[in-house]
Amino acid sequence: MEWQPDEQGLQQVLQLLKDSQSPDTATQRAVQEKLEQLNQFPDFNNYLIFVLTSLKSEDEPTRSLSGLILKNNVKAHYQNFPPAVADFIKRECLNNIGDPSPLIRATIGILITTIASKGELQTWPELLPQLCNLLNSEDYNTCEGSFGALQKICEDSSELLDSDALNRPLNIMIPKFLQFFKHCSPKIRSHAIACVNQFIIGRAQALMDNIDTFIESLFALATDEDCEVRKNVCRALVMLLEVRIDRLIPHMHSIIQYMLQRTQDADENVALEACEFWLTLAEQPICKEALSGHLVQLIPILVNGMKYSEIDIILLKGDVEEDDTIPDSEQDIKPRFHKSRTVTLQHEGGEGEEGEDIDEDEDDDDDTLSDWNLRKCSAAALDVLANVFRDELLPHLLPLLKGLLFHPDWVIKESGILVLGAIAEGCMQGMVPYLPELIPHLIQCLCDKKALVRSIACWTLSRYAHWVVSQPPDAHLKPLMTELLKRILDGNKRVQEAACSAFATLEEEACTELVPYLSYILDTLVFAFGKYQHKNLLILYDAIGTLADSVGHHLNQPEYIQKLMPPLIQKWNELKDEDKDLFPLLECLSSVATALQSGFLPYCEPVYQRCVTLVQKTLAQAMMYSQQPDQYEAPDKDFMIVALDLLSGLAEGLGGHVDQLVARSNIMTLLFQCMQDTMPEVRQSSFALLGDLTKACFPHVKPCIAEFMPILGTNLNPEFISVCNNATWAIGEICMQMGVEMQPYVALVLPHLVEIINRPNTPKTLLENTAITIGRLGYVCPQEVAPMLQQFIRPWCTSLRNIRDNEEKDSAFRGICVMIGVNPGGVVQDFIFFCDAVASWVNPKDDLRDMFYKILHGFKDQVGEENWQQFSEQFPPILKERLSACYGV
Repeated sequence: MEWQPDEQGLQQVLQLLKDSQSPDTATQRAVQEKLEQLNQFPDFNNYLIFVLTSLKSEDEPTRSLSGLILKNNVKAHYQNFPPAVADFIKRECLNNIGDPSPLIRATIGILITTIASKGELQTWPELLPQLCNLLNSEDYNTCEGSFGALQKICEDSSELLDSDALNRPLNIMIPKFLQFFKHCSPKIRSHAIACVNQFIIGRAQALMDNIDTFIESLFALATDEDCEVRKNVCRALVMLLEVRIDRLIPHMHSIIQYMLQRTQDADENVALEACEFWLTLAEQPICKEALSGHLVQLIPILVNGMKYSEIDIILLKGDVEEDDTIPDSEQDIKPRFHKSRTVTLQHEGGEGEEGEDIDEDEDDDDDTLSDWNLRKCSAAALDVLANVFRDELLPHLLPLLKGLLFHPDWVIKESGILVLGAIAEGCMQGMVPYLPELIPHLIQCLCDKKALVRSIACWTLSRYAHWVVSQPPDAHLKPLMTELLKRILDGNKRVQEAACSAFATLEEEACTELVPYLSYILDTLVFAFGKYQHKNLLILYDAIGTLADSVGHHLNQPEYIQKLMPPLIQKWNELKDEDKDLFPLLECLSSVATALQSGFLPYCEPVYQRCVTLVQKTLAQAMMYSQQPDQYEAPDKDFMIVALDLLSGLAEGLGGHVDQLVARSNIMTLLFQCMQDTMPEVRQSSFALLGDLTKACFPHVKPCIAEFMPILGTNLNPEFISVCNNATWAIGEICMQMGVEMQPYVALVLPHLVEIINRPNTPKTLLENTAITIGRLGYVCPQEVAPMLQQFIRPWCTSLRNIRDNEEKDSAFRGICVMIGVNPGGVVQDFIFFCDAVASWVNPKDDLRDMFYKILHGFKDQVGEENWQQFSEQFPPILKERLSACYGV
């Protein structure tokens, strides 16, 4: 006997569905309670499916809602449904998949997929065959409903469909879907392509077996009148480019012609899918060869796609000029991620390699829009193509640029400035001759009456900052800086933001070139403090921190300190301990403290105390959460990480002056806990702080060494690169303070360090820090470390030849020389590497130079003149010259 609803029960359920559409919160709460009661009765779900599939007298929204409540029940309680209820629901779904209403069909499709995704594909063997069978139905609704459900299943369970667990249903499904590419209904054609598209990236075998038919079928749909179909065709070709480029190469010319048309499609969604093709192609080795002949068509299309659409301009309030008095809405403010402190060394070329972390959102500055659109995609494609073709792109671009950059219509002029920024990286060489004219024009655009032009000019100028700084300062740096500082105080928030970001980039490039203008820069940044709304304040902190990093101790002048510190400290006092705005402010203060050195002394006490409090609070909350997770919330450990990093900045900036502060606090106890935290970033920042405290006030660290060393040893695990890097560096600093007392700990750390330095693909920073620490360990405990010399000498020499002469390099090389004295045999096989490393010194201290001299001459005397001649024949000419000039060998 088929289940039938009880009339009274049915009325109750309908009333519930009506109530749940009420906007009143009290009614909503009552509905939630009632739902929980009714869920105790298994056949409540039968009522829900009955309303969805059979109660045709009800309005569609109510029927659909019934289905969505049932879907949520399936998600939460399906394993508790009695078999009879589950079977009834499944049967009803399949019998009604062709409901005349598109809304009801879609709801049933969602319900089927939810049941299937609860691991039910195995226990519902008739589902896929029946859906595939229903595709053949003469009734359009049945065919469309089944395809809708299949498409959702393909999206949710693509891997399962290609597995032995189900006997690979794809072998039947893929050929079946391909037949429907020719269906008379565009909706069905679109479903069919969308289903097959789910299996491209995973390279499903059934699709690979039918790949040629698939590609031919796609070509047949190239000019389909339906935009959904065209969009799915473009999407398929973009994915095929990634996984089966071999199959596309024979047709590449016609595919490119097709994509050129589609990138100009009247439907923006189609154009966007097609534009992805150029981004993907740029990453393929064949890009240059495939595209060379088409640039003449492609470049103008991409450039044209870089204009703001009318909708963009409305959404961006492109006609609103002054909005800086309107407070920000909280949801506009993206969460920030704190980049924990990593200890790096100085290289020949300047900064450590950490300079490579480019902002993710730097390709364009309209990130408040729907995240990805044709403008951004076109700009990104032009950017990557500029990196592939370099200056060969310019003949196609320069004639266009002239027309754009001086165009009377601001929208077109704006897109020209964006183009100029997009090609900055790839076409830099070829652009240089035009920059003396272009940069002044762009600086003029900073005063344009349109805010969107001013903001894009900021971004594009920042992309050429490197060139600006390489010219005499009066030529471009001074005018650029003057105008950017005015823009930092612009009346438009988007311009303020773009100007602040651009100025931070300029600071990184110009470094100490900015020193003569510091007074003027600080006046502007401090004035902005009083003017900015919430979101831009966070970017302003970054600009101030970057300024401190860039000019360093030059900031330590009473006049500058008096300008900068009061507003920072005022913000510091306003913010509560739980306020996430502390992150950027603490990061900023960390840079400022490091730069000001002793100049920060008057401000250090309250800052230090608060950091210790933040660490302590976070640890306490973590402890409570681990003991009673139902009573307490998990803490946000970023508070602790940022506080540890600021303490590092204080220790580095204040040096010995930090002694008093450490003496009066329990920081060592807290550090012991932080070093054992489960979160890698917490450990990473702890080890940086440990190293900085070791340098600044070792007497406070020394009593803890016996407890700390085993923890440091366990963290020499290159799986966590930055943690391992900072632990290694801290051990090296401890060696220099402990001297011979390091002996008991050598066995704890040395084997790990030797393993790390010999690992393939270890990042450069970690290799360098490991080499320094091995050298320092050998300097203080040569008898213990020298026996292993042969196991690390070659990678040791190659990793340290590129870093600049400095204290760390000095102590490490002394260590190697002492170890060679103890175990000369350990270096014999790799002596050429040692020679090369010695030659990397520009001017070692006299006593170190003597050590090198003795080792080189000792080796030469040992092997004899003739052998030395043969040996030194292998040297590159430069090495030979250096060694004979500096050491007479």
